[in-house]
Formats: sequence, structure tokens, C-alpha cells
Amino acid sequence: MCLYCGEPKPLGDFLRRTGKRSGSEARRGACRDCRKRRRSAALEAGDEASDPMPPSAQARPHEALPAEVEAAEAAPKRRVRRPPPEPPADAMLEPTREAELRPTRQGTIRMRGRTDKGRRWQQETDLEMARCLVREHAAVLVNRFTIRRLYTNRTFRRYILERDRYTCHFCGEYGDTIDHLLPRAKGGHTTPLNCVCACMLCNQNKADRDLDEFMEDAEPLDTFLSAGNRDDRSDEPFATRPL
Repeated sequence: MCLYCGEPKPLGDFLRRTGKRSGSEARRGACRDCRKRRRSAALEAGDEASDPMPPSAQARPHEALPAEVEAAEAAPKRRVRRPPPEPPADAMLEPTREAELRPTRQGTIRMRGRTDKGRRWQQETDLEMARCLVREHAAVLVNRFTIRRLYTNRTFRRYILERDRYTCHFCGEYGDTIDHLLPRAKGGHTTPLNCVCACMLCNQNKADRDLDEFMEDAEPLDTFLSAGNRDDRSDEPFATRPL
């Protein structure tokens, strides 16, 4: 039954309602003829709501804002070549034992883990990736056919940011994102030895480039410190340092 003309119409004349609770009785509102009449009446009346492009939003030349001009004219960030990240403190208590892994009859390795909500999951991976995860301290050996991931997505992000003290690995400024030293597009994995803290600008500028290509203009850390700059990764807590 149409709400406007009050006549019974086929279900195909009404718009389909979507959602989890929508069913055969979910079609309601105005029928097709009433929608056409309302649309034509709105166009004849010159209703502003029916205009797809009001005059205030018409295309005009883009005017650069002062902030955009300053960002475009700003000098590139000063990059510092820092040592690679070290393994976790408790990772050296037991050898990684990645050489003991053996594939199953299907030629895969079982990998277990937990989600951020604590639910268990299991999937299969290849032998080379499993050995890389164990070697770079992202997983441990359960048996020769199974490995277990040590971090969830949330705990891994918190671990990397706290380990690097929210300091960008490339420029030394404040950072709150995670970047891969060897990009995933070139075979890198999300492991503690391949991930570092990075600021948003350095993360976007590096993209899928190799570390040596991105840091070719960087200066050594000793030169950076001897020039009167203080290393942000000192023993002083980050909360007490100005941003």
C-alpha cells in the first residue's frame, strides 16, 4: 500500500530496504508513480534541494591555502642512519630453532595465534615464511610442524611504538605509525626485526622503496649527535621530552 496515493501496488514499484532485518515486507513508502510525480514537481518549482550542483559548489580554480604553500616550500626532513632494531629482551633466552621445522604431508606449516579479542585462530603457511617468522622472533616453535605467533595486531603495534619510544626511525621526530624496513611488496614480513616506528611523512615517502634507497642521503648517527643534537632514544622517558 502506497503511503501517498493509498493504492495497492506490486512490490516491485517500491524501493528495496536493505539490512539484516529486511524481508519481504520491508518494501514500503512511495510507489514508483508517486516518486516520479514528486520529482517532476520539485524540478518545476525550482527546488534547491533537487539541484545536483548548487552555485556555491560549482567548479572553480583551486586556491592554495597558506598551510599548503608552507608545506610545499618546506625543506625535506633531515634523515639519520640508525642501527637496526634489536631482538626482544626475552628472545635470547632460547634459540629460535627454525631449522627443526618440517612441512606436513601437504607441504605446509601450521600456524596458530590469537586475535585482539583473545579468540584462537589457525592457518597454514609455507616453510620459508614460517622459518622467517621464527628467526625474526615473531613466532615460536610448538613442534616441528607447528609455530605460534607471539603478538596480536594490537600488542605488536604497542610493542613497536614503546620499544622505539614513539620516535621515528628515519628522522628522529615524533612517530605513531609502523613501517617495514624491507617492504612487504618485496618479501618483508611483520616481525620485530623488520618493523620500526615512523612518522606519517616518512612512512608515506618511503612507500615500497628499499631502506638503502630511501636513506641514501642520510647522515650517520655519530655525526648527527656531534652536531649538537640529542638522541631521542636516550634513557630519558618520552613523556618528559618536548615534542
